[in-house]
Amino acid sequence: MSSATASASTSASTEEVLYEVRNISKNYGSVVALDNVSMKVRAGEVVGLVGDNGAGKSTLVKVLSGAHRPDSGEVLLDGIQRHWNTPHDAIEAGIETLYQESGLAPHLSVSANVFLGREEVKKGLLGKLGFLANKEMDQRAFQDLKNVGIAVPESNRSVSQLSGGQRQAVAIGRSVAWASKVILLDEPTNHLGARQAGEVLNIIEQVKSKGFGVIFISHTLPHVLRVTDRIVVLRLGKIVADAPTSTFDAEKLLGTITGLI
Repeated sequence: MSSATASASTSASTEEVLYEVRNISKNYGSVVALDNVSMKVRAGEVVGLVGDNGAGKSTLVKVLSGAHRPDSGEVLLDGIQRHWNTPHDAIEAGIETLYQESGLAPHLSVSANVFLGREEVKKGLLGKLGFLANKEMDQRAFQDLKNVGIAVPESNRSVSQLSGGQRQAVAIGRSVAWASKVILLDEPTNHLGARQAGEVLNIIEQVKSKGFGVIFISHTLPHVLRVTDRIVVLRLGKIVADAPTSTFDAEKLLGTITGLI
């Protein structure tokens, strides 16, 4: 886990394209969800993906995460064309996705959530009998969360005892701990207060500094403008803008999303 994080950090380069889709289209019957869409994310870059409801964001995220296959076009990781049959294929290749619902188990500890589905067992006979290496997982979870600026009092504390912002931080930390290439964040600041959202945005900046590519999907435009390097705007299944964040202000971004500009 931590070795994957380290490899992402050492390979960081603002010129290195990690993940890319080229000319992808996706239809649901007569509905065109994506129409010849191309976008990319580089190492150490946060790309904002924005658009109104029905713009195609969810479909694009599902293609990027391996949940859906495009009808046409290419998906490339490190310049190599890939075909995801399931989200597990994308996960195995180093792509982690955090949806609006974080998928945390409130009754479990922080470390148990970080290792959820990837539990480690004790060495030797106890491991063969199914005993978990709880102490080791507690220590590793604490260190991995600390590495991206996530301060949780104890990694063996129940998630149900954490604030909303802390829970979302743990969910992001889990994604970072297991990703080696790209992290997709779908509305990670949704339903959070200003202070808690600020903490999550700080974590995203930490993740960027580790050399990951980050795709940040959000309706909260001030958050997009604060944390991203580049913004991709979808409208009715097509990309209508792909430009550095510095070229937008809130009014221009909103106008581009709605088609008023």
